[in-house]
Amino acid sequence: MNWAQSIAAFAAILALVSAPLAFADTKRDPHQRALFMKKHPCPANGNTRGACPGYVVDHIKPLCAGGADHPSNMQWQTSVRP
Repeated sequence: MNWAQSIAAFAAILALVSAPLAFADTKRDPHQRALFMKKHPCPANGNTRGACPGYVVDHIKPLCAGGADHPSNMQWQTSVRP
């Protein structure tokens, strides 16, 4: 492998490693989650705010795929804990 191929390989690896970090800065608005919980109480305990044991609020269409951070794009999902 020559010098140019080494640089190209390094650039490709760097692009693959840094790609997931682009999605890490997706912002979620806590107010939108609160609005979702007001309309859809926790399935475990009926609370409209605070903790919901065994569940998380999930976006139906992920934010990184262009989904809206809005209650209409949210659902309850069971959380998996090992």
